[in-house]
Amino acid sequence: MKIVLFYHSLLSDWNHGNAHFLRGVARELGRRGHEVLVYEPLDNWSLHNLVEHHGLAPLRRFHDIYPDLHSRAYDPANIDLDVVLADADLVLVHEWNSPDFVARIGEARLHHGFNLFFHDTHHRLVTQPEAMRAYDLHHYDGVLAFGRVLRDLYLRENLALRAFVWHEAADTTVFYPRQHAGPKSDLVWVGNWGDEERSAELHEYLLDPIRELSLSATVHGVRYPPAALDALAEAGVDYQGWLPNFDAPEVFARHRVTVHVPRRPYVRALPGIPTIRPFEAMACGIPMVTAPWDDAEGLFTPGEDYLVARDGDEMRAQLTLLLSDPDLRQRIADHALATIRARHTCAHRADELLAIHRQVRAAKSPAPAYAAAS
Repeated sequence: MKIVLFYHSLLSDWNHGNAHFLRGVARELGRRGHEVLVYEPLDNWSLHNLVEHHGLAPLRRFHDIYPDLHSRAYDPANIDLDVVLADADLVLVHEWNSPDFVARIGEARLHHGFNLFFHDTHHRLVTQPEAMRAYDLHHYDGVLAFGRVLRDLYLRENLALRAFVWHEAADTTVFYPRQHAGPKSDLVWVGNWGDEERSAELHEYLLDPIRELSLSATVHGVRYPPAALDALAEAGVDYQGWLPNFDAPEVFARHRVTVHVPRRPYVRALPGIPTIRPFEAMACGIPMVTAPWDDAEGLFTPGEDYLVARDGDEMRAQLTLLLSDPDLRQRIADHALATIRARHTCAHRADELLAIHRQVRAAKSPAPAYAAAS
């Protein structure tokens, strides 16, 4: 089967978490014998920033880690979609593409027999609904939403003919436990500061506990404003900047615990969506304490896959407990790793995608059209 994916970037994960899942799914589909073509815009934002800040070395390392993955750069103004999509069977278009380009692919769907899905992995339908309503999905077979609440919103607002839940997951070809023989630091957090969507939470659940417990801690990420960098220094954090995603397993192995601090829109408006990093951390066998989020879809077992802290005081207590009890750390890490391997790998998501494709294909419907909500 020929599968064509239009995403922001396969090559760069600089402030671009969607690359993590894309790489894992593309690799899994390719291993199953499918022809997988990933298209990314020329000089896209993430790739531009990666090269500007870190040069070409990360791209060479990407090809070392993923020798089986390649992307095709294109100019959205000049790409001939009829040629690109002529013999495609399945096409996915990520929500980071422009509304105009999304609509053009939908128009191309009218002339070809492939199944076409819009892949939404963001909170904008809740936080910027008018911007998302600019996407014309009339000719799409459906939406792949990374959580049930988002799927239901597409259907309730009549924005898509069909919508399916397609959570992110860990690429276990890269994310698996590593051994580290040397001394370990206490805590690591990998994440970007992020548009003031969790600034207060990062102080309460990360920086304040590190400072007050005098933990040895490392933070990786980008887009930290000066005030955030000052707060990291004040807390005694070793801030090490951008971390290539494929290097995270080795970093996790050098630390005893990690934490999850979800962004505010996911906690308040999109329960059940943990985003990609908790999947990856658990796949690497590092025990985790999470700030509050509602696992509304039962992806995990709180208290067994991770510990939960409802406020800053509980975060300090949970970190103290984990760091003082090696057996508990091992028990939490083992349970989480088993959960990931049983339910939340990119192989599982490839299975789900192919099942959705078969389901829609079996309906034998013509190119879909529906009356969008005004």
